[in-house]
Amino acid sequence: MVAINKYSNVPLYCQLKNIIIEKIESGEFEADQKIPSEQAFCDQYNISRPTVRQAINELTAAGQLYKLKGKGTFVAAQKNNVNIKDYTGFTDSILDSKDPSEKNIVSIDIVAGQDHPKVLEAFGMKPEGKVEFAAITYTNSMRNEVVSLSVSYIPLTLFPDIIEDIKSNKDVLRGKYPLIPNSAKSTLDVINTDQKNAVYLQLQPGQPLIRINNILYSKSGQPVEYIITKYRADKVRLQFENHK
Repeated sequence: MVAINKYSNVPLYCQLKNIIIEKIESGEFEADQKIPSEQAFCDQYNISRPTVRQAINELTAAGQLYKLKGKGTFVAAQKNNVNIKDYTGFTDSILDSKDPSEKNIVSIDIVAGQDHPKVLEAFGMKPEGKVEFAAITYTNSMRNEVVSLSVSYIPLTLFPDIIEDIKSNKDVLRGKYPLIPNSAKSTLDVINTDQKNAVYLQLQPGQPLIRINNILYSKSGQPVEYIITKYRADKVRLQFENHK
């Protein structure tokens, strides 16, 4: 039996996490198997209940365990990561896509810029006056599983017919709009799933997501599209490739 070293610089809850992960990877704890109770871990490793709870909560948030109310904590089925190769700021674009109708569009709305300050900031706009955006929400699936949720914001002042074009399955770039995306600026961070995202992404709240914010610019430097995409961290591995 692997022991916990109370004299180690590694926190006790991290040691317990590693023990549980090792048991999962070795097959000792199988998918959907109930793991020992918090008290059982306390007794087995002579550690406190808060220490055990922290370890289990972090593994649950990471998607390696799941809890069933009144029944206990269980091992989550291990997922195969999907590689998204050569990811760029254009990968999730509506404007740059050959056929936007191929995306799994969840909703198309018109939103006021005043209600979305981050969007205004991305476009370098001020909150004064009435500014409206088309907000296209869509999911991306691979291997029959939803792996990402995107919201694309497109200014209606630049693309007044964008909503009708998408609904009628038109190629929105076919000679109609001169401000096509030419460059992109991306930022990446990690967040936790909230209740709304959990529904779309088919996972439990609290699990980690990779969030990428992309601002797409025309050749003249005009911002034309702002995209917020949230990828399931347990499903995807993003690969970036650049050439000099």
